[in-house]
Amino acid sequence: MGSAPKQVGLSIFLLLMGGGLGWAGHQQWQARALQAEPLVETSPLVQPASNTDEPQFPTVALAPPTQSNPNFIADAVNRVGAAVVRIDADNSSTNLPEGLENPFFRRFFGDEMPTPEPFQQGTGSGFIISADGRIITNAHVVEGASQVTVTLTDGRTFEGAVVGSDKVTDVAAIKIEANDMPTVAFGSTDVLLPGQWAIAIGNPLGLDNTVTAGIISALGRSSSEVGIPDKRVQFIQTDAAINPGNSGGPLLNDQGEVIGMNTAIRKDAQGLGFAIPVETFNRIAQQLFEDGEVQHPYLGIQMVLLTPEIRDRINQENEIGVKVDADGGVLIVRVLEDTPAASGGLKAGDIIQRVNGNPVATPTDVQAEVDAGEIGQPLAVDIQRGSDSQTITVRPMALPSQLQ
Repeated sequence: MGSAPKQVGLSIFLLLMGGGLGWAGHQQWQARALQAEPLVETSPLVQPASNTDEPQFPTVALAPPTQSNPNFIADAVNRVGAAVVRIDADNSSTNLPEGLENPFFRRFFGDEMPTPEPFQQGTGSGFIISADGRIITNAHVVEGASQVTVTLTDGRTFEGAVVGSDKVTDVAAIKIEANDMPTVAFGSTDVLLPGQWAIAIGNPLGLDNTVTAGIISALGRSSSEVGIPDKRVQFIQTDAAINPGNSGGPLLNDQGEVIGMNTAIRKDAQGLGFAIPVETFNRIAQQLFEDGEVQHPYLGIQMVLLTPEIRDRINQENEIGVKVDADGGVLIVRVLEDTPAASGGLKAGDIIQRVNGNPVATPTDVQAEVDAGEIGQPLAVDIQRGSDSQTITVRPMALPSQLQ
C-alpha cells in the first residue's frame, strides 16, 4: 500500500522490539514524527527516595533562585557543572529496530516509517551520581563498548567500565575508580509544567561543557511521537538547544537539579529536544548498578489504537483473520507464538478494556500496567471478544534479549 494518511492516527504498540536509531549524541535521525501512541512505554515513575523502599543515590537540598536573580542559570550550572563529564567510545551502528521491519507495519506506516541513519558512537555526555564514581549516560553512547574514557571538567581522565546498559530505556551505567567525586542533585518531574525553565549541559559537536537554556515544551511525549517507538519512555520535550554530543547529559531545572537525561533530537525541526525523565533513568540505573541488567515484563502482543478508519482498513485487508466491529479501544492485532499472551489465551481481535483492574484507553496505558506488574506473577487482562466480556490471566515473562 501507499503511505498511510496522517489523519488516521494509527497507534501500533510493540512489546517485542529492540534496536536503536540515530540519536542526539552522534547523528540526528531522519524519522518523521508518527501520529501514534508509543509501541513501548515506561512503567509508572519512581517516586523520590522518601516514597520508595529502593536505595536512592543521595540528593542535595538546593535553595531556589530568586526571581530577581539575573544569573540564576549560571548559578544552577555552577551547582552541578563539575559533575558533568565527557564520554568517549568508538563503535558504530546502523540497525533498524527489528520489529519495524515487519511488513505488516510497513503497510500501515508506508513512508512514515522511522528511517535509521548511520551514526558513529564517539563523543557523548554523562553525569556523576555518586562520590565513588558512578556515572550514567545513554545506552547508545556506549553501545558495543565495555570500556570508555571519561573526562572531567578539570581535565582529569579515567577509564570507565560499562557496568550495564538497557536499550529499552536507553540508559547505561558506568563506573570509574575514584573517590570524592562531585555529584549532581536529582529533582522531580512531578512538579514540572510546560513553560518552566530547562537548562542543558553537555559536549555538543566536541565543544565541552556547553550550556544552553530554554523551556519545558511538553511532558509525557510517547516514544512513537518522538519517532523511536522501540523505547519504553515518556519523554520530556524541551526547546533548549540539544546537539550531537549532548546525549547522556543532564537537563536541569532552574534550581540546578537534574530532571532529565538529554537523549534525542529531530533533524527535520528546530527546538525539538527530548529527555528521559529523572524517575525513569534513576530506576533503571539502580538496577544496572545492582544487577548489571534490567528485566522488562513482556506479553508478546502487538496492539493498535483502534479508530473507525483503522477498523475499516483491517477488515478490508483481513490482516488479523477476524472481523472487527468496535469503533475504538486497544485492539490486539497479533499474538506471538510461545509467549505469555498465547499461553494465557489472548487472541487477535480482542479489545483490551482493563489491565490489573485499571481501565486502559491507549496502548500506553496497557504498557504502563504491564510494566507495573511482576515477571511470572498473574496479571488480569479484561477483554471484549465479539459480544462477550472475559478476563484472561497472563504471567509476563522477561523481555527476550534478542528483542531489546
